[in-house]
Amino acid sequence: MPAPTPAPTPTVLSARVASIAPTVFSEMSALAVRTGALNLGQGFPDVDGPPSVVAAAVAALEGGANQYSPGIGVPALRQAIARHQQRHYGLELDPDTEVVVTTGCTEAIAAALLGLVDPGDEVVVLEPYYDSYVAMLTMCGAVRRPVTLRAPHFRLDPDELRAAVTPRTRLVLLNSPHNPTGTVLTREELQAVADVAIEHDLVVVTDEVYEHLVFDDALSAEGHVPIATLPGMRERTLTLSSAGKSYSFTGWKVGWATGPAHLVQAVMAAKTWLTFTSGAPLQPAVAHALDHEPDWPAALAATLQERRDLLCAGLEAAGLTPRVPEGTYFATTDVSHLGWADGRAFCLALPEVAGVVAIPTQGFYDDAEAGRNLVRWAFCKEPEVIGEAVRRLAAADLAR
Repeated sequence: MPAPTPAPTPTVLSARVASIAPTVFSEMSALAVRTGALNLGQGFPDVDGPPSVVAAAVAALEGGANQYSPGIGVPALRQAIARHQQRHYGLELDPDTEVVVTTGCTEAIAAALLGLVDPGDEVVVLEPYYDSYVAMLTMCGAVRRPVTLRAPHFRLDPDELRAAVTPRTRLVLLNSPHNPTGTVLTREELQAVADVAIEHDLVVVTDEVYEHLVFDDALSAEGHVPIATLPGMRERTLTLSSAGKSYSFTGWKVGWATGPAHLVQAVMAAKTWLTFTSGAPLQPAVAHALDHEPDWPAALAATLQERRDLLCAGLEAAGLTPRVPEGTYFATTDVSHLGWADGRAFCLALPEVAGVVAIPTQGFYDDAEAGRNLVRWAFCKEPEVIGEAVRRLAAADLAR
């Protein structure tokens, strides 16, 4: 009798993946679906962007733009991105060497870090951080050097920034307007980053996906300032953004990286082995958005400010005093006074307690105590949804 064939060994995750926790966004969105709760967790809008942009995508699909696009991106989109940067910020770019199209800003982050960071390199990063930063830094074998934006004001402390830099520091990973806090870094805060980067010869990778979603109270204080526009920073800054947030097409996953040619080439070198190329028929449509719907993001920001104010007033009425954000889709509250073990326990119970889903932000911190009791709420939803959510919160007993 032949020996029985051994049962196959269950698939085991690699160490680099096993050490990364599953994304809380998928977990909480699944919880919303399972419980029928209103989802103020994951940041995606309820309404699509401009119809003319959808029409441009349909025309591209029907016109045969369905095969591989150039890995660096179709010329029309790269040129539109260069025009966008010049029009808004006075940044002159060569669309053939200083712009690369990516599969959303998430791929731009991944490709930038994979292309620029070696194992053991240290990366200074603002916390709380978008969770893909941690995942990609882990995959790169990099060492995080967090600089905490501390509640309740979430401002950058220049002394903490300087203290985070060591001889092994390779780059600064910046995010402004900042997810999840809604902070828009001031010119003075950005200058502190620039001073450190120049002094220590560091690259700055800056995630600016919420660049146009800045509100009047921040605009009066100059609003979003790309760090690449500061003296001495263009040549050492890689700027990342996308159409997903500015034009409410989060599912299209069309993003980009811009900056000096050697930094863009580093992104391209990694992107080649990630997606090789990005969605061909969506790229002409995003070019149309940038060139022919330039005012749409400002109109979106105005409506988001109204929804922000609706959410913040409702949270206040429910006993969840928020920090009013200067930009993005999100407001943050501290739930420590309600008696829950932490923000995660609160959020896991919230669908049953109030029929609403939010995001605990403690997983976005290395400093566990700084984020333990913080919760993020999304206001990129229709006013009726926000109104019903805050009514449910006000009617519920939120205390443990």
